[in-house]
Amino acid sequence: MSPSDPVGTPLPRLLVAAPASGHGKTTIAVGVMAALARRGLAVAPAKVGPDYIDPGYHALATGRPSRTLDPWLVGEGRVAPLLARGATHPHRADIAVIEGVMGLLDGRLGTDGFASSAHVAALTRTPVVLVVDISATSRTVAATVHGLATIDPRLDVVGVVLNKAGTPRHGQEARRAVEAVGVPVRGVLPRDAAMHVPSRHLGLVPAAERSSAAASLDHIATIAEQHIDLNALLPAADAAPDLEVEPWSPELVVSSQIRAGASRPVVAVGGGRAFTFRYPETVELLEAAGARVVEFDPARDESLPEGTCGLYLGGGFPEVHARSLATNRPLVEQIRSAVAAGLPTVAECAGMLYLAEALEGHPMVGAVPARAAMGRRLTLGYREAVSVTDSVLGPGGTRVTGHEFHRTRTTPVAGSPAAWSLDGREEGFALDPAGTGRATLVASYLHTHWAGSPGLAASFVASLPRRSAAGSSSYGQQHHEVLLAQRSAASSTSYREAKGDDTGDPLRHHGDVEVADDLIDLAVNVRLTQPPEWLAAALVDELASVATYPDATRARDAIANRHGLAREQVLPTSGGAEAFTLLARALTPRDAVVVHPQFTEPEAALVAAGHAVRRVLLRPEDDFALTAETIEEIGDADLVVIGNPTNPTGALHRADALRPLVRAGRVLLVDEAFMDTVPGETQSLIPGDLTGLLVVRSLTKTWAVAGVRAGYVAGDQDLVATLASHQPHWSVGSLALRVMTETAAPHARAEADQAADELTRWRAHLTAGLAGLGVPTTGTHAPFVLARVGPGVREDLRAAGWAVRRGDTFPGLDPSWVRIAVRDPHTIDGLLRELGRILPRREHTRTA
Repeated sequence: MSPSDPVGTPLPRLLVAAPASGHGKTTIAVGVMAALARRGLAVAPAKVGPDYIDPGYHALATGRPSRTLDPWLVGEGRVAPLLARGATHPHRADIAVIEGVMGLLDGRLGTDGFASSAHVAALTRTPVVLVVDISATSRTVAATVHGLATIDPRLDVVGVVLNKAGTPRHGQEARRAVEAVGVPVRGVLPRDAAMHVPSRHLGLVPAAERSSAAASLDHIATIAEQHIDLNALLPAADAAPDLEVEPWSPELVVSSQIRAGASRPVVAVGGGRAFTFRYPETVELLEAAGARVVEFDPARDESLPEGTCGLYLGGGFPEVHARSLATNRPLVEQIRSAVAAGLPTVAECAGMLYLAEALEGHPMVGAVPARAAMGRRLTLGYREAVSVTDSVLGPGGTRVTGHEFHRTRTTPVAGSPAAWSLDGREEGFALDPAGTGRATLVASYLHTHWAGSPGLAASFVASLPRRSAAGSSSYGQQHHEVLLAQRSAASSTSYREAKGDDTGDPLRHHGDVEVADDLIDLAVNVRLTQPPEWLAAALVDELASVATYPDATRARDAIANRHGLAREQVLPTSGGAEAFTLLARALTPRDAVVVHPQFTEPEAALVAAGHAVRRVLLRPEDDFALTAETIEEIGDADLVVIGNPTNPTGALHRADALRPLVRAGRVLLVDEAFMDTVPGETQSLIPGDLTGLLVVRSLTKTWAVAGVRAGYVAGDQDLVATLASHQPHWSVGSLALRVMTETAAPHARAEADQAADELTRWRAHLTAGLAGLGVPTTGTHAPFVLARVGPGVREDLRAAGWAVRRGDTFPGLDPSWVRIAVRDPHTIDGLLRELGRILPRREHTRTA
């Protein structure tokens, strides 16, 4: 439908609501969207309330932008037209699915439900489907549903989805009660459906930040198809009355600010994983006003888009990606210079933090005179704002509606001119760094929906210069090259002084030595920055029992059950390091062989105990795999130590290649510290015949508990008993034992399997990027990649703010090798960006 189409267009539609937050309406709504899209239907998504994160999942599920329907932000009269816009642009939809906000009747405080889901349902005459969590109730849920279905005669509640049923019988009990009050049940989901997406301090993790989002969405759609009666929902949606409005049109609410025939000025709009919060109408209005919008990624792109005449930075999570943003010095310097020269700039929330002097201690652009850091409390609420001064967004006194949603706090320089007056308090920054006579930089925590204030777009485009104010894109690159050269020249000295480039015994050198507060850590192989919530809660619970001495019985049994072993075949240890120490104390090998390159701690423990160690080296030309020659070199050794997958090479040896190493009179120790990062743990030597075999496992990397030190040995019962006889009493603390118990549970194993799958995708992203730069790599089975970047590149990376693990402290490797921990694709893109600058310069120097 176009703006000229007749009023009264059919649009099947549903609004998914709930009695309160936390009942599962986001996952149910997204599941229904994705399941309907699977059927080939064009689904128009929408969201009630000032939300950015949920619409990201809507767009992923449907392939269409999600429209925010908020009467406070856009006005009551624009809600239905915006819904119609979403249903007709870029092409007509078959059905619209609207996700509600909070509880069905919950809106702006003090307004009797203004901007609530019920309010939007009434404005758009949309049938409502309730999602109700029944995990702590059964028949009583009928009273809740009956009340919500009858409290407002304007509402048409056409069904209920019961979520988190404990058992089929539990679900049936609740279903009968609800249907007895006259509301049909459209689905019952079991409690263990695993239908969720991960959360962060401001809500769900944005879809753009989750490389596994598509896989999660596919799972959610499957669950929705299995447990929700879509065939019953579709007729309910078809019963919705026609939308008797014209679709909202940006061209009708804002006229072009560019004369006919003139070139369209470029507005650079921040995107990527750090800047995911932006209403689609913002771009549509800028383009209707005559601008050409070009998205760029502040963490990856080295310069602003060519011809940039204006800059818009929306919301997101720059605090999560602060280090990647900070290390992109060419772009940082270019933006700083352009803003100082008067580039019209609007920065909302995350954009303001990026333009600040520092964020969480990381230097940012420095265009805004403030420093920002995470706070303890969430600031959340609707705002009515009045601009304090003339700016690129309009004259002083301009009134807008908006909202705040942040957990950071800024410390501004005293006397900085504010952007907005919010209910009597001044907030944000309105700066005129080039002395133009009005503020060219407006930065604030305030989020505004420009469909509700289209004059902002018109004023902003009218303020754009007809020539780029961003300067040459080469400025930032030239500055970066000078800075990098200066830091690189000093890096070897400063690193030796601060960390000890002459590390002494290389066997005692570990990745944490490479890390510093001002560096992005790709040197340590810990998967998460903190344990999962369920594990953290268990550790907090365990603190109540630390007054008693630890008892390893439960942990030992849990590990044994997890692997199908007897209790006597398992020994909990204080991390893998204690296991290697116990081995060195308990055995008296006459010919101990360590197969290198390999984690150096086993050899260090053997040497410290007075044992002679013979090294057998695997070769890069064999991709560090076992060969007949290396097996022959092992000879008659009575102790053989090998990693699988091996640190640092990532080589995953086949189990049928390792088992022949077991023979009479020999102990084979296999370090499987990273085996739980291999999908399915293929090639593990547990379970099976463990005669003459010891397998070491570590839990600290996968579960982010390196400070707790949790690991175990599984193997030959007699050998395990020998190690146990040398273990001090209570060497494994209560917290470590609780980690072992919790992570052996089925739900933890399922989560570890998902993490291993995600790691596989992230590692493929890293290796593909390195291959594109011509960097040889090895190892595709570990949470790290061994890369041959060349001598001096590690030091250059340090100078640019990146820490990777040096390779030359591992026997068999030279300084051209580095070990790179696998991180999320966004962080890896930043590393690849930096290597893309460093490697050509190194090659030029080498060939000059």
